[in-house]
Amino acid sequence: MQLNEAIGMFTSLGQETRLAVFRLLVEQGPSGLAAGEISKALKVNESTLSRHLAHMEKTGLVLGTRKARHILYAVSWPGVETLLEFIVADCCKRDVSSCLKGGCCD
Repeated sequence: MQLNEAIGMFTSLGQETRLAVFRLLVEQGPSGLAAGEISKALKVNESTLSRHLAHMEKTGLVLGTRKARHILYAVSWPGVETLLEFIVADCCKRDVSSCLKGGCCD
């Protein structure tokens, strides 16, 4: 992952509505939610939400999948995993599995 990609993801999560969307989608799991459901759950205007979802999709945090007339949004776990690997890349001489288990450089 390039530095500018990580910055884009952090910027995406650094905004209140987008962070709320991300947390809601984490809770929801792989089935995701339609934009209208997200809008209702978070009490966010649909057009505003649409811009946030587009930003999050562009940075690789969420993925929209068309199902009939709706687009279901879910967390893009490969994107999140890449960000986590970027964060801990230098931990324990790159033994990321140790870092993720909480045993970094003990």
